[in-house]
Amino acid sequence: MVDSARLSLHVPEPAVRPGGQPDFSNVKIAKAGSVPRPEVDVASEDIRDLAYSIIRVLNRDGEAVGPWAGSLSDEELLTGLRNMMKLRAFDARMLMAQRQGKTSFYMQHLGEEAVSCAFRKALIKGDMNFPTYRQAGLLIADDYPMVEMMNQIYSNESDPLRGRQLPIMYSSKEHGFFTISGNLATQYVQAVGWAMASAIKNDSRIAAAWIGDGSTAESDFHSALVFASTYKAPVILNIVNNQWAISTFQGIARGGSGTFAARGLGFGIPALRVDGNDYLAVHAVARWAAERARRNLGPTLIEYVTYRVGAHSTSDDPSAYRPKTESEAWPLGDPVLRLKKHLIVKGAWSEERHVQAEAEIMDEVIEAQRQAEAHGTLHAGGRPSVRDIFEGVYAEMPPHIRRQRQKAGY
Repeated sequence: MVDSARLSLHVPEPAVRPGGQPDFSNVKIAKAGSVPRPEVDVASEDIRDLAYSIIRVLNRDGEAVGPWAGSLSDEELLTGLRNMMKLRAFDARMLMAQRQGKTSFYMQHLGEEAVSCAFRKALIKGDMNFPTYRQAGLLIADDYPMVEMMNQIYSNESDPLRGRQLPIMYSSKEHGFFTISGNLATQYVQAVGWAMASAIKNDSRIAAAWIGDGSTAESDFHSALVFASTYKAPVILNIVNNQWAISTFQGIARGGSGTFAARGLGFGIPALRVDGNDYLAVHAVARWAAERARRNLGPTLIEYVTYRVGAHSTSDDPSAYRPKTESEAWPLGDPVLRLKKHLIVKGAWSEERHVQAEAEIMDEVIEAQRQAEAHGTLHAGGRPSVRDIFEGVYAEMPPHIRRQRQKAGY
């Protein structure tokens, strides 16, 4: 019998632990404007390189360069900047409210604002997002009322979901925001199914699936790619790679694929990586993928390379698993500051106007918070009413419940 070495299990390790020097040398960043923009009907095998590069529009001087530039006007860029600033201010107030005991739970978007705010502007009314808990920018950028979001966060008497969801798991059919699934990755399958149904009905609407880097390890992610590829579903498959799952670095879920975008290649799905902190690049890539879907050319997988600056949630302490200064070392910068610099370079913005806008936006957020906090508590008496229990549950109210409601004076 031949002697053999004992086996050992490989467990990926992050490059740096708490107390160490942050290191992002593994993030290979392409020069802004250097990645080509293919035709939307390109075959996936002809753009394999785009799954390993990073599409960037804004260079270090704040200029928009390359073939992906030019998709937005100055007015649209200013709207995008204000939307990101609004999301950041909203986060700051709601995080403070959670610390004050006004709500049980909150998850912020700090550092990732460009991903959802820019993406939303590439969609049209009727399209449907199947988001995770870190895409509130999809609502902010579509002018969903902040007070409605806060009503749900506070679970007050005006909570649009009547206490049936976690504080930050919003839902709005009108704004193309499917109710968030707490079971991570299940929304990916739902998005592909919704897109397939749209195609079956010969509709014109497309879907967008959202997932974080950590959740791509779930089987639902891979099942969704199988169906999207097989049936050429009109869906955009978004992966937000913010470097960290709840407490594990992205290498655990990525495995040996090299990049998350590369996962799409094995399914024959065109896959791209984009600088998730570059508002212009995110919008340009999202619009490219949306056009593919609308032309019945099938799915596109997009990996947004970004960084989660804050904690995973208010229940998380990132200092337990990563260096405290890591966010400062992130090489792709701050999405708000980068777009601000670009607009100043173009002469469409200034430091003074930015300071003024920050104050105006914060006032708007505080006013929405004041209105939300003026509402009473949902089920203030400690017991839900008949209406609370059955409203929104049945397509048609059962006769005996209708009689009870009439008897109760509803």
